[in-house]
Amino acid sequence: MARILLGVSGGIAAYKALELARLATLAGHGVRVLMTETATRFVGAASFEGIVGAPVLISEFERDPMRGAFPGDEAVAHDPIGHLELAGRCDAFLIAPASANTIAKLAAGSADSMLTTSFLACTAPRLVAPAMNDRMYADAATQANLATLRERGVEVIEPAEGKLASRGEFGRGRLPDPELLLARVEASLPAGDRPWDGLRVLVTAGGTREPIDTVRFIGNRSSGRMGIALAAAAAQRGAEVTLIAANVALPAPPGVRRIDVETTADLARVAREEFPQAHLLLMAAAPADFRAAQTAEGKLRRAEGLDLSLEPTEDILASLSPQRSEGQTIVGFAAEAGAAREEAVERARAKLKRKGADLIVFNDVSDPAIGFESERNAVTLIGRESETDVPIASKDEIAAAILQEVDRLRGKSRRPTH
Repeated sequence: MARILLGVSGGIAAYKALELARLATLAGHGVRVLMTETATRFVGAASFEGIVGAPVLISEFERDPMRGAFPGDEAVAHDPIGHLELAGRCDAFLIAPASANTIAKLAAGSADSMLTTSFLACTAPRLVAPAMNDRMYADAATQANLATLRERGVEVIEPAEGKLASRGEFGRGRLPDPELLLARVEASLPAGDRPWDGLRVLVTAGGTREPIDTVRFIGNRSSGRMGIALAAAAAQRGAEVTLIAANVALPAPPGVRRIDVETTADLARVAREEFPQAHLLLMAAAPADFRAAQTAEGKLRRAEGLDLSLEPTEDILASLSPQRSEGQTIVGFAAEAGAAREEAVERARAKLKRKGADLIVFNDVSDPAIGFESERNAVTLIGRESETDVPIASKDEIAAAILQEVDRLRGKSRRPTH
C-alpha cells in the first residue's frame, strides 16, 4: 500500500485528522504525521503516535527516531535530514486541516516548520484541505493563496458547508469527513499504487422510464446523483468503472465508461452483459417496478380517456445474484418513504436475504433535505451481521462511506480475485 504523509496544522478540525490517520492505517497504508506547534494545542502528538505506530515530528531540528521510514519500511543506515527523507519517501502528502495561516505560508514558500519545509521538498502529489471560519475562507487573501497553490499543481479539497466551530455560525469552512479525505488521497496515488487498481466496478444510476405512449411514461424522480458519486469515488480509487445511466442528465465522472439506457428491460439487458466481468456491482439505479401491459402507438388523446393496465418489470438485482461468481460483491439500494425506522430496517434485511446481496443501502426519500435531486443524503448500511448509520452529508461523503464498507466486506485487501 501507499506511504501517506499527513500534515496537521492548528484548528479545531484537527480532531478529524485522528480518524483520518486511523482509517488510512486500517486500509493498510503507512502513515507518518507532521504537526505545527499550534496544532498540538488542539490534539496531542501522542494520540497520532498511538494510531499510526510512528513518532510525530513538529520541529525541523527534531531528530526522527525512525530515520525517515514509514511503518513497514526499513530505515536507512545513516541519520538523514528529516524533512528531506520523509518528503522523498512519501507517495502523497496531505495537510488536513490546513489553516488560513498555513495556506498563506505554503503559497509564499515559507519554510519555518517541519510541515512547511517538508511540503517544499515534496515531489509526490500534494493536497491541502482548508478548514476555518467561512469569512476567513471567503476572504480574498485566502482565495488568492489557494489559487496560487492550484497553479502549482497542489490539489485543493474544498471545505464542506455546515455548522462551524464558532457557536451559532453556519457556512463553508468545515473539514470534509475523513472517509472523503482518504478517498481523495488514494485517488492522487500513481497508477498501480491506488487501492482499487485492477478492480472492475459496475454502477447503475438514475431511474428507468416505461412508455405508455410515444410521449408519456411511468417512472420515478431519481436523479442519478448517488450513482454518479459512487462511480466518481470508485474511479478516484483506481477502479475501472462502467456506469449504466438510466435517464441521467448529469455528466459521467472523468475516466468512467458510460452506457445510457431508458427502460428497465434495457437496464436488465446491459447489466446482464456487464455483470460477469465486474468484481463489484453497485445497484444504485431505481428501476420502475411496473410498466404498461400495452403501449399505445402515437399520442393518446385526453378525450379518449385512459384505462391503464400494469404488469411488473424484471427484478434485476434478484436475477443477477444467482449468476455471481466467486469474489464478486453486490450492493443493493432501497428507498423508503416515511416508514418507521424499525420497519425500514426489517424490510432492508429481508431484501438483503431475498436478493442475495452483500449489503443494502437504504434511505428515506420523504425527507426533503435528502430527497430526490438533493445533493445530500443520509443512509443506513445493512449487512448480514452489521448495521451502520451514516448521518446526513454530501453524496460524495456518503459514497466514500459506502466504499469504505465495501473494503471491509472484501477483506480490506481490495484486490481482484478473478
